[in-house]
Formats: sequence, C-alpha cells, structure tokens
Amino acid sequence: MDIVTLEAKGIHVSIDLAVGHLADLVIEREGRKLKPLHRAPWADGPPDLLPVHLPEGVRRLSGDFLCAPFSRSDVEDAPLHGWPANSAWNLVDSAATDDGWRAVFRLRRKVMGATVEKTLVLRDHHPFLYQEHIFAGGAGAISVAHHTMTSMSQGGRLAFSPKRLAVTPEEAPEADPARGRSLLVYPARSANLQHFPTIDGTAFDLTEYGANGRHEDFVTLVEADGNSLGWAAVARKAEADLVLTLKNSAELPVTMLWISNGGRNYAPWNGRGGVIGIEDARAAIGHAASLSDNWLKREGVATAFDLGGQVTFRQVIGALPLETFGVPQRIDAAKGCLRMSTEQGAVREVPFDEQFLRA
Repeated sequence: MDIVTLEAKGIHVSIDLAVGHLADLVIEREGRKLKPLHRAPWADGPPDLLPVHLPEGVRRLSGDFLCAPFSRSDVEDAPLHGWPANSAWNLVDSAATDDGWRAVFRLRRKVMGATVEKTLVLRDHHPFLYQEHIFAGGAGAISVAHHTMTSMSQGGRLAFSPKRLAVTPEEAPEADPARGRSLLVYPARSANLQHFPTIDGTAFDLTEYGANGRHEDFVTLVEADGNSLGWAAVARKAEADLVLTLKNSAELPVTMLWISNGGRNYAPWNGRGGVIGIEDARAAIGHAASLSDNWLKREGVATAFDLGGQVTFRQVIGALPLETFGVPQRIDAAKGCLRMSTEQGAVREVPFDEQFLRA
C-alpha cells in the first residue's frame, strides 16, 4: 500500500508515499471530525482516464506536499514542482512519543544533490499537524513551498497575518478563453487585500471566496516586516470549520494563493473548482527565476535556500470548529497554546507547541 497513516489522540494523518502528498488529515474536536485537506476527485479514479502528459503529482494531487523547486523545474530536470511532489518516499522511522507520534520519511531521489527528509509530528489532543523538511548536503540553491489545499464548495472567508503587498505574476494562469478564465489583472499589485484590480475594471476581495466564480487565479502575498509568525485562516461555510496554516516568516516569507474556482475547462479539472491553495513559500515562480534577479528580491524577500549544509523549515496545519467565534484577526503563540482574537475582542485558545516554529 502507498498510503501510510499515523495517529495520536484526536488526530490522524495519511501520506501517499508514491508522491509524498498528505492524502488525508482528520482532527477530532468537540464531537466532530474535521477534514481540512482537499484531495482531487480524480486522484482515486482509474489512472488511464487521465491525460497521459500529467505529472504524477497532479495525477495523485492531494492535501499538502513539498514543492522543490516551486513551479517550473528549469535548473535541474524534474516534473512540475520537482521530485518531492512527484516521486516516491520511504518511511524510515515511525514511533510513539510521550505525547503522540513522530515519523520520518526520506525522498528516494535527491534534489540538487541534497537528501530530503520530511518529519511529521502529531501531539495528543492538539488540533495541528506539525511538519518539518530538511535538505542535507547538495549544491547550489533551491526554492521551496508547501502546497496546502482546502475545499471551498460553498465559499468562505479568509484572514491572514499582516501582509505588505499582494502581487500577480506577469501572465495569467488561464489567458486563453478556449481553455479557461482568469479574473485578476496580470501583472498587478495592491497593498489592500480587499481591493485587487480585475480585468473588468472592478476590484476583487482576496479575503472572500465565492463559490462557482468560474475563474483561476494566482497571487503572491508578502509578509509584513517584523512579523515573525505568519498565518492564514480559512473559514469554510459548508464545512463550518476554520482551517489554519502557520509558519515562521523568516523561513517562508511569502504565501501564494492558488484560487482554483472552476476556471479551467480542460482535463482533469473539467470546470471543477471550489479549492484554494495556501502555499507558504520561499520562492518565485520557477527555479531559475528564484535563483536570478526577480521582483521579490528587489523587495528584499529571499526566494531560495542555499544548499551545502543543512536547511530546515517548518509549517503547521490545523482545523477547529467554526462555531460562533468567527474569523480571527490576530493570532499569537503563547505558552502551550495558540491564542486567537477577533476584532470584537473575543479570545479563543487551543493547545499548541509554541516552540515548534521558533526552532
């Protein structure tokens, strides 16, 4: 079996070893089972029905996975998003801990000569998956990104740690009307996430996701200066939950939004949408672009890690019942907990390893 499942009290995660994708994450909270991660509807179907040219990572698209590099592999030959997203991983260690479970996986291939390991940690009664990636050795530099995806079948609201800029790339994801449609202006930028320019001359609110919008868009959010804890919160209407991703902003200084809202007409998407990607990254679009001069570097933002020693970066994914608390406007890590606050002054605390992202 390619799927391996790890469990702790109140949480379990499954990983697809064929491509290193998180196939499922289930969090038990307040009598509910929350499933924050999206798995593509074609991932478990007959593979011979898919277009033959698809990378393996798209064929088995699910949950969250490591991109290394992010987007085009135009320095070292590899599929879209690199070998970590498209080839096999081995389970090298898996054991219970004093308060949960810890497992280590190793990519069978090397990336720019580096050995790549993924460590997943579950803690009893914590509504979070803690994950770490390590690149050991190698030469040159590599861009990286998480590719966390969640379903938005009936839309929802989003909130973020303070961002100083939102920017679209030079080209739209779907510029050919025969293949699909993009809504935002390319290229464009805005310091106001609620007012991003669109091709019809209006403005798009990046903090709102309206289902069935029939558009495919991509925008990079740059973390505000001095903001160490980066986070995104997605309040999903249909699922009545709050999906959270958290990062160390010094390690992963941008968050890229992949707004997949039914804007692709061709297989395997076939007009299906209702998904948003929250892609925490240290990258520009493409490996070569990440290593060369690019707009992010001109903004003082790093877009790759130098290889040769040991490179480590971490991210956290979690979910909570939405209840009446609403969307947080502020999130802080306190001793033993994550503290979320709304504009109205409501405060919610949940168990959290506050040291994990500081390492």
